[in-house]
Amino acid sequence: MKTESMILRQSLQNRIVHWGVAFSTFILIASGIFQMPVSKRYMINELPLMAWSGDYHISLMLHYVGAFGLIFFVAFHLYFHIARAEFDIFPKKGDGVKSLKIIKAMLFGGQEPKSEKYLPEQRLAYFFIGLVLLLLIITGLIKTLKNLAGWNISDSLYLWSAQLHNLGIFLIILGIIGHLAAFIFKANRPLLRAMFSGRVDSAYIVERHSLWQEGVKMARDKVAENNINSKTTACHTEPLGEVSNTESTQNKD
Repeated sequence: MKTESMILRQSLQNRIVHWGVAFSTFILIASGIFQMPVSKRYMINELPLMAWSGDYHISLMLHYVGAFGLIFFVAFHLYFHIARAEFDIFPKKGDGVKSLKIIKAMLFGGQEPKSEKYLPEQRLAYFFIGLVLLLLIITGLIKTLKNLAGWNISDSLYLWSAQLHNLGIFLIILGIIGHLAAFIFKANRPLLRAMFSGRVDSAYIVERHSLWQEGVKMARDKVAENNINSKTTACHTEPLGEVSNTESTQNKD
């Protein structure tokens, strides 16, 4: 079975952080848009279960909830991986050129450059989205301080924060679209399942991520384990066939 050849690529913790950031970002985008008179203007609040979208205060509270979730997951992610010195997702020298070669190979055919655990374009996308999220968090906190008693922020600082926050919204939407568009290419689709289960096929790892030594070792160990299990099953099945034939001969006599 195909599931027998699957190996773990992303831990449960990584998947929880990934989806925590994703859902928090979605809540922030939706609630941020609904704080503008968009919902009533386009009658979104008239749709079933969407009456709340026309209430500014509800949208604002949802925005704070989303912001808390985003800050929590981003802070946990950074602390955990920095403490463990795990930087394999960070961009490396030559990722730009390698990304272009991989995209060219996916579009027109040809051999892709060998990759590590993460593809070069994955590392670049992570860096881009990560910087934008940090921009949104910092500017969002500055905008929030403006509404708190005892904090005096200059109008120019608030204006720049608001403009950069709006720019960040545009960039994060662009980044999400690009992130999802990557799965248009058939070669990237095995990674889509890994976003949910954390597992990918061992043959895919050996073929496309051959520089990921730990992954290649796990893939080869999985293949060897499956071969042993297949031989063991065959050995147990064969004697049963012989007994069956013997019994059949005795019955004929």
